[in-house]
Amino acid sequence: MTVKVIGAGLAGSEAAWQLANRGFSVALYEMKPEKMTPAHHSPDFAELVCSNSFRGDRLENAVGLLKEELRRCGSLIMACADATRVEAGGCLAVDRQGFSAMVTEKVRSHPNITVIPGEITRVPEGPVIVATGPLTSDALSEAIGSYFGTEYLHFFDAAAPLIAADSVDMEKAWWQSRYDRGTPDYVNCAMNPQEYADFVRELSTAQEAEVHGFEDANVFEGCMPVEVMARRGADTLRYGPMKPVGLTDPRTGKEPWAVVQLRQDNAAKSVYNLVGFQTHLKFGEQKRVFSMIPGLEKAEFLRYGVMHRNTFLQSPRLLDRYYADRRNPMVAFAGQMTGVEGYVESTASGFLAAVAMAARLRGAQPPDFPKTTAIGALGLYISDEAVTAFQPMNINFSIIAPLEKRVRKKSEKNAAISARALEAVDALVAAGF
Repeated sequence: MTVKVIGAGLAGSEAAWQLANRGFSVALYEMKPEKMTPAHHSPDFAELVCSNSFRGDRLENAVGLLKEELRRCGSLIMACADATRVEAGGCLAVDRQGFSAMVTEKVRSHPNITVIPGEITRVPEGPVIVATGPLTSDALSEAIGSYFGTEYLHFFDAAAPLIAADSVDMEKAWWQSRYDRGTPDYVNCAMNPQEYADFVRELSTAQEAEVHGFEDANVFEGCMPVEVMARRGADTLRYGPMKPVGLTDPRTGKEPWAVVQLRQDNAAKSVYNLVGFQTHLKFGEQKRVFSMIPGLEKAEFLRYGVMHRNTFLQSPRLLDRYYADRRNPMVAFAGQMTGVEGYVESTASGFLAAVAMAARLRGAQPPDFPKTTAIGALGLYISDEAVTAFQPMNINFSIIAPLEKRVRKKSEKNAAISARALEAVDALVAAGF
């Protein structure tokens, strides 16, 4: 039995790996490098087109729990991320190129996986997992729309600029992680009230690149362009990506008015990205406005921020808790197109879609990842028919089943939720799900 997987991004690569490890022959279809999108730069699989961070790594953080669940379940993506991690305080960040290269090598070398290049323009007959992500080609997008007989929703996603590390003026910037957690892995560029006001004024009026159909109302809050945030109010950035809490300017000994953080983007520490500065400004405007940031006056931009389409399904009307078509469970979907948001969440959807598909092909019931787990809670969220105004969702503790007893301190409550979740996952692993 051959299972088709469409797309070799994070979700598709994870799905192919899980199926192959369960003894199934996998035909993995990938349109790169024959066809690229404006956001793609590499022919490798699992390309990280936005940030290089998999976000927080502590179990008191919901995404930290999701990562640990995936690790215990034998996730390919998490194994490659851990093997290529770079310093980022309390976050799991990776060497962007090294990570994708490792995923590509492992997938291509698996004896049960055959990689087939080229664009797919229709939804194949099952068994199939469609994991073409937010950058699904126009032809396949139309085919999926026709398959379901319903229209897509879409929003736009934005990627932050990358700069050369040696072009940062460290006489003005300093190294520190927020609240001094872990090692001091972030470069911090502080602004006083006047510098901040000038920056917000120029940012909010800077010229944007043309993006057909773009409107502020359609921007997903989790990946909003920084210029859109600037237009929403003078203090929006100070409570968002430029928040100064947990940081101390060594020049003053005090908390700054606002801070721009730069995070390591490769193992050689030669490339940094502007944390939270996703943008679709014209390239010249990015150079002009971002050079106003103290310490970045002479910054060398290695890649400017870009804007690209992000498309997702009305999953609560279409998919079950295992990301499969309610009408035909042999046709499943995975990744951001299902309404999960983020690298780790996309990986989790590919994992669950694959292990459920494998079980069904063997005539068994899919493994019951309950709502007490992060993996299960995500699947239940995207398939919840009670959700009427469906929007993409990052994993968070609010969608995981609450504790049966009240715990006042938030960190202790989250730790208890994580401990309960990992106990459930360990039981599933021991049972050979």
